[in-house]
This record gives sequence, C-alpha cells and structure tokens, in this order.
Amino acid sequence: MKVIITGTTGMIGEGVLIECLNNPEITEVLSVSRKPTGKAHQKLKEYVVPDFLSLNVNDEKLKGYDACFYCAGVSAVGMKEEDYRRITYDTTIHFAKALQPNPNMSFVYVSGGGTDSTEKGRIMWARVKGKTENDLAKLPFKQVFGFRIGFVKAAAGQQHVLSYYKYVSWLFPVVKTLLPNMYSTMKEVAKAMIYFSKNGYGRNVIYVKDIRQVSRQSN
Repeated sequence: MKVIITGTTGMIGEGVLIECLNNPEITEVLSVSRKPTGKAHQKLKEYVVPDFLSLNVNDEKLKGYDACFYCAGVSAVGMKEEDYRRITYDTTIHFAKALQPNPNMSFVYVSGGGTDSTEKGRIMWARVKGKTENDLAKLPFKQVFGFRIGFVKAAAGQQHVLSYYKYVSWLFPVVKTLLPNMYSTMKEVAKAMIYFSKNGYGRNVIYVKDIRQVSRQSN
C-alpha cells in the first residue's frame, strides 16, 4: 500500500509517518509538508510544498497512491475565523482536489473530538472542521474518513510534540483507565488509518473507540 501523509513535521503527522514506515503493509510513503522531515528511510519520499494552495491538480508527484492521511493543521487558539478557515478548510479541500479524487483512493482527515457536523454550533473551530469533513465526503474518493481523535500517545522517537505534551504525558495511564474512549496510541491511529483505507467502513466519522477496536482486530 502506497500512502501520502501531510503534516509530517507536526505531532500527529510525524507519529503516523513513523508508524507507517514501521508497518509492513506500507510499501511507500510520500511526505507532503512545508518543511523537510529530517528523516531518512528506504520507503520515504519527500515533497516540500511551502503553500498547499499552490498545488496544481495535474501534479504528477501526487499520482499513483492508495490513500492520503491528511494530518496537517493548526490550533484555533487566538485565530480569527477567516484565517482559521483558510488553513483548515480552504487548504484541505484544495489539497484533496489536487489528488484528483477517484474510487481507487481513500482520504483520511484528522479532525477532532467535538467537531460539529451540523456546522451551526457556537464553537468556531468545530464548525469549520465540520464543514471540512462534510465537503470532503462529497468528493469522489473510494471513501473519506474524519478521524476524531482525542488524547494520543506519541510514537517512540518522535521529535515534534506539542509544547504541553511533556507536562501532561504522565496522565495517559489515568486517561487510558478512566476514559478509554478518549485515548489511543500513534500505532493504533496509524493502523486504523491503514485498515479503514483498505477495507472501508459503514460510516465516515471515526471515533477513538473505532480506532482502538479495529487496531486490536488487525493485530
């Protein structure tokens, strides 16, 4: 299976990249990011694109892949809705269209718990992500999945983690025990992305409980 991963210099993208490179089901990974990953691996190819909105739909480098794991994104903290929408909605939809959506390719969009599918709620980021999920699902991919992840434990060897991660990582055993449907590991997330992309699923929205369940089944 050949996959594209975006956001590989961010926490989720880097973690998914590491786990995909270690997964025997993956034969090739194309990292599409604004900066180089700084990693070297026989499966890894890199495509540095400073602005995803500049991508052309006829870009040959994006052709021939089985799935795209879209992990790029920013926090909405301190951002105006217009700016957040440009990065979260406009850029994601443009990138998806640049892949020339077709029935042989799956698209996984890393969303978040609390995403608003109705697009009418008071929380700005949830509305924008909800619209992004909804409009991605209208594109003619094999299937589109919105991964509404929660707390995610970093993969071994990760360099790009959120600034507060080291202060809260000690809580993961507690969260895993008391709130199991809010906790997953990078390996579980990556395995679920691979499984759903290959096998499909009965719905487009994926929750933590789905990620953990399918990860156990695919062991």
